Amino acid sequence: MILAAGRGERMRPLTDHCPKPLLAVGGKPLIVRHIERLAAAEITDLVINYAHLGHMLKAALGDGSAFGVHIRWSPEPPGALETAGGIRQAIQFLGENHFLVINGDIFCEADFAVLTQVAAHLSPEGDLAHLLLIDNPGHNPQGDFALDGGRVRTDGNQRLTFSGIAAYHPALFAPLEAGKPARLAPLLRTAMDAGRVSGEHYRGQWVDVGTPERLAQLNASLSGNAY
Repeated sequence: MILAAGRGERMRPLTDHCPKPLLAVGGKPLIVRHIERLAAAEITDLVINYAHLGHMLKAALGDGSAFGVHIRWSPEPPGALETAGGIRQAIQFLGENHFLVINGDIFCEADFAVLTQVAAHLSPEGDLAHLLLIDNPGHNPQGDFALDGGRVRTDGNQRLTFSGIAAYHPALFAPLEAGKPARLAPLLRTAMDAGRVSGEHYRGQWVDVGTPERLAQLNASLSGNAY
């Protein structure tokens, strides 16, 4: 699942007329980069949620056949449902087994094929999530969670930032009511406290393209470089 329903307030005015995942990086929309990397990893059944300017996303991507994938669209009401609420809304498309979720507004080179292999170990009785964590960027110096021996915890010495890339088992979202807004962090913290979240330190290229300044910096860094 690619998360694409957010309003992108920090990216205004660019997102007043373009959904954030369609903003171009190196001449190609962020979300298209995700789709191409997923297809290269032989992950071809995709779900994309949408709200703000969703018609533009659907017009640009269609059913995904142009990219060698199949896209199912999960609509959300104005204002969207936040991360966990959006995933819960899309469970009907995601099925009963593990799945990957990727923020639509990040730039990264994560190996989705490897993450899929890790995700296969998630279960209703065991781990409910596996997170990719990164070194803390300047805009999040305190980090989000701690990583200790492959386990993600709410507190600890090695604090890292959640990358917005993860594998989940649908059982994690079972407590939520479909169609209701819900944040992801409380669900994850509950699972962490129960010792049911694994993770890894991802050291590859990653950028949260959250502001016009970061978008400009990323484009500048990619100028003349192939991706």
